[in-house]
Amino acid sequence: MTAPTAADVPPPAPRLAKRRGVELSLLVCAVLASVYGYAGVGLAKSGAVPPDAARYGAGLGLLALLAHLAVRWRAPHADPLLLPIAVLLNGLGLVLIYRLDLETPHSRAAATQLVWSTIGVGLFTAVVLALRDHRVLQRYAYLSAASALVLMAVPIPFPAVNGAKIWIRAGGLSFQPGEFAKILFAVFFAGYLAANRNALAYTGRRVWRLQLPTGRVLGPIVAIWLLSVGLLVLERDLGTSLLFFGLFVIMLYVATGRTGWIAVGLLLAAVGAAAVGSLEPHVHGRVQDWLHPFASIEAGQGPGQLAQSLFAFAAGGMLGTGLGAGHSVLIGFAAKSDFILATAGEELGLAGLTAVFLLYALLVARGYRAALALSDPFGRLLAVGLASILALQVFVIAGGVTGLIPLTGMAMPFLAQGGSSVVTNWVIVALLIRVSDSARTPRPAVESGTVTPVRTGSR
Repeated sequence: MTAPTAADVPPPAPRLAKRRGVELSLLVCAVLASVYGYAGVGLAKSGAVPPDAARYGAGLGLLALLAHLAVRWRAPHADPLLLPIAVLLNGLGLVLIYRLDLETPHSRAAATQLVWSTIGVGLFTAVVLALRDHRVLQRYAYLSAASALVLMAVPIPFPAVNGAKIWIRAGGLSFQPGEFAKILFAVFFAGYLAANRNALAYTGRRVWRLQLPTGRVLGPIVAIWLLSVGLLVLERDLGTSLLFFGLFVIMLYVATGRTGWIAVGLLLAAVGAAAVGSLEPHVHGRVQDWLHPFASIEAGQGPGQLAQSLFAFAAGGMLGTGLGAGHSVLIGFAAKSDFILATAGEELGLAGLTAVFLLYALLVARGYRAALALSDPFGRLLAVGLASILALQVFVIAGGVTGLIPLTGMAMPFLAQGGSSVVTNWVIVALLIRVSDSARTPRPAVESGTVTPVRTGSR
């Protein structure tokens, strides 16, 4: 047997650039854009740059740098766009909340939101440093489901806030455990569906054009999903109920590849929404507000929240009134949370609002791209689930404040006031960073007796 010649040895695959320098450059741009917005608000309201603008920029820049160093050290091949997008959205959210604080001196929230953002970046760093392989999470699929159900059930004994029992309040602090349940359910769905995807797709009985799996295979995941939705209905949390249902259907479709699940999901969602909207008084009231947003004006009682939101979007026009020059504070108590998108629409206009939506779309798209580049089923489903959580939240909230669908009580990712929400979103980005690093890391492959590096990810 002759020894292999140089022509027999395959050439090494081109090395995939890590792009950490690109990430750092984008982070600098994100921090500068946030500081520019902060200064713009001060100029519009008082004619001077806020005296703490430099301190705000230094704080946000330090958080971004710490997160970048963690990614550079532990996830060097991660997608370079995920972290800068999160920093820019978080920074814009702080600017919008600070702008609304100037109109509500009795209720300041920007400082508290900055503290929660710091905690979120701290957890982001901890996840990136501690979790070396996302596949470890698959071992804890059932524990994740049990923990999620417990977190969702904890607020039930507490009094309702704005019609929903989703908060735990102690002293001046408030906490929403259901926010963290989203991640835990994504881990459970990914783990269970990855282990049973073939049985879900190819076993059971065919009903019309839909292949129904056996009850033994489909039963556990349906039971846990029904328990979660039942708890959410009991807590009157329509928005999270819709999010969990959409997450369940999307991940089931991705795992089986059968489009029939989408049709079944849409049908069940329509039936469930009609039933809850008719029978539950709190939800029924929101449906009526959606159908008749100007009814209170016609009755001589002044505009309601949804009407004020629509007025804000209309006043913004194409280019907006400018940061600090709008009147979206007239929306009332939820201007910094549920309706913060109305402030962005009024003061940044359609152009700015489109840019914000494009940032969300890019964040979700990069999550899906990482899923496509992975070879393990659990990682694919986990990335799809985490990205879908962000996509569903944006759709449900944006649809509610623009009158597309009935309003639900949820927080716009990174933008809206809400400590639990911003911390959870930072953890989601950390997990996407970990998954994208695995997807883009070169893998060794044995070819013709020679080990050569092979790329599994995309640029």
